[in-house]
Amino acid sequence: MGVKDSLEKSVKQKVVNTVLNIIDKDPEKNVDKIFETLKKVTRDKGQLAQIEAVHKYYDMQPATRKLVESILKDTNKKCLKKFFTNFFANANWYAGSKRSKYLFEEDTKIPWTMLISPTMQCNLRCKGCYATDMMNLPKIPIEEVDRIIGEARDLGIYYIIVLGGEPFFYKELLDIYEKYDDMIFTPFTNGTMIDEQIADRLQELGNVIPMLSVEGEEEFTDARRGKGTYKKVMHAMDLLKERGILFGVSTAVTRENIDSVLADEFVDKLIEKGAKMNWYFLFMPVGCEKPDFDLMLTPEQRIYLGERTHEIRKTKPYFTIDFFNDAPFVGGCIAGKYFFHVNAHEDCEPCIFAHFATQNLKGKHLIDVFRDPFFKELRHRQPYNKNMLRPCMMIDNPNVVREVCEKVGAKPTDLGGEIMLHDEEYKKKIEQVANEFAPYAEKMWKERFDEKGNENFARG
Repeated sequence: MGVKDSLEKSVKQKVVNTVLNIIDKDPEKNVDKIFETLKKVTRDKGQLAQIEAVHKYYDMQPATRKLVESILKDTNKKCLKKFFTNFFANANWYAGSKRSKYLFEEDTKIPWTMLISPTMQCNLRCKGCYATDMMNLPKIPIEEVDRIIGEARDLGIYYIIVLGGEPFFYKELLDIYEKYDDMIFTPFTNGTMIDEQIADRLQELGNVIPMLSVEGEEEFTDARRGKGTYKKVMHAMDLLKERGILFGVSTAVTRENIDSVLADEFVDKLIEKGAKMNWYFLFMPVGCEKPDFDLMLTPEQRIYLGERTHEIRKTKPYFTIDFFNDAPFVGGCIAGKYFFHVNAHEDCEPCIFAHFATQNLKGKHLIDVFRDPFFKELRHRQPYNKNMLRPCMMIDNPNVVREVCEKVGAKPTDLGGEIMLHDEEYKKKIEQVANEFAPYAEKMWKERFDEKGNENFARG
């Protein structure tokens, strides 16, 4: 490390210490001081612009102010310190230079976060799910999970999203979270395995922010996941809230549950339970032998989802993310660029829905995946559409996924991927979906976004 880098790290560490001291006292009363401290040391223009935008949003939006203050007031001090140190300082400041080094020297983009599915095993048998024969489902050996996460950290990836299967069914992962205590982990969980013992361990760790899957009120959740599941998830939220553990909710939005998961009564209940955010995902026709197009949102529903999540974000102390309708804020699709997915077979896919790969991590280093033409080709093509409300290469611009896979030799990682690339009936249906949504997207692109998105993010 050079003198300049050492000096910069020393200055940043002083800022981190200053903020941690504020957190130890009355953080909710010193939010402006925290923002000003961060701005003083931030030299990167992009990061500075983001901090200033969030600060402005905090000043102008009472709901956002209430959310930030509730996080600072209600969160366990250790969890709050880990969130700031690991997520903001480590993942953004310290690791940024590690990642950018590869980009400048060899046009290799190191993603900001890694999604990993260490196991496809689960304790539930939800309708329509693959988990019918639990013990025959794939699982990455824990030593291999350890290696992959260690290599990710060495490359500058400090934020890990853990998928599955059910992450808490794979109990050894808790030891991984403890070993890499300078990183942040977000397991997406059905919530039913979070008991008092697990909740105590999460509070002790401090660097785990669970996302609990909820598909609407009790009737909708239990109908798919089994009777009593809803009550177990609500109880898990109570345990996490009691211990001051940061957590959020993950929701797959379908044609059938959209009204339920966006209703004021439901959102208010989640806020009362202690959830601070909600990630809304569109139902995608992927990953199975007979893709279900009937559960996909209609064009009107997809637009409504964006309008409603934006309204919730502005009026309630709750942060909502709608990956498709919020795409203009991040320059369209960011898969393979700012995040990627390691499936349970160790295939490296652009995202959890894009079941295609050119590289497998068995016997191979993570850096080789990012040097491969697949992710580079995706990054150089993004955004796939000038209208960033049509960001996806699979359901909005389906020609792109076929063109890229053919060019770089990417192979399907499951039968669903094979169908997406080669089944003529599927191609016809997905083209129809894309064409039907196009005029709705064009109208919203003009009216809300003035046909402008985040070009800096789009260039990656």
